[in-house]
Amino acid sequence: MAQHSVTLASQTDLPGFRREARTLLAGLVPPEEAQWDARATHELRTEARGIGRPCDEKPPSGVNVVLPRSFLSLCNMVILHHDPARFALLYRLLWRLVHEPGLQRDPHDDDRLRALHMARAVRRDIQKMRSHVRFRTLRLTADGEPLQIAWFAPDHYIVEAVAPFFIRRMAHGRWAVLTPVGCVRGWGESLEFGPGAPCEPRLDRDTAETAWLDCYRQVFGADHPLEPTQ
Repeated sequence: MAQHSVTLASQTDLPGFRREARTLLAGLVPPEEAQWDARATHELRTEARGIGRPCDEKPPSGVNVVLPRSFLSLCNMVILHHDPARFALLYRLLWRLVHEPGLQRDPHDDDRLRALHMARAVRRDIQKMRSHVRFRTLRLTADGEPLQIAWFAPDHYIVEAVAPFFIRRMAHGRWAVLTPVGCVRGWGESLEFGPGAPCEPRLDRDTAETAWLDCYRQVFGADHPLEPTQ
């Protein structure tokens, strides 16, 4: 039975995973004694452009190891996968990189292959979101400003990873992407993230505007746009 329980702040809490993994590794806690979980996101969070941080390149405290860049890149992708076992898999790989130096040279290792498969699935989902999202122009009743809004149902937790792409694509307007696993809206250089949207992806055209705006307001709770970052 796992003796060390870890609960991360969100499904994509990479900084939290890095911190907890360092602590466990420094404490010589083997993978089978660590249990990982992540909270669902319910609160709004605003960020400036440039979300996400790379996996920590510093070795865990008290452990003399240099992590390969390939593992760091893998960590950044696998953390976005929907499989709840991904945290345990990444920590197991980290543990094994420390205690089994030959792992880096084993192309047939099951853990390594599983992580690579997850990373490929996330990358495909990111590309799909970038290419398939289609915005519809709506107007908010409070100020009459147009809102470009879209729905997408990703397979993985990729909303934050894809958000900078939409900042570039929608640089001169107000926009929002609603998904079941998390939502984002942007204005200028600012992003605001919220919980998953409760609306349906397919709506009758005659009633779509009211329904989509209701869904948008349920997530973000306001009619007004984000202020551009100064």
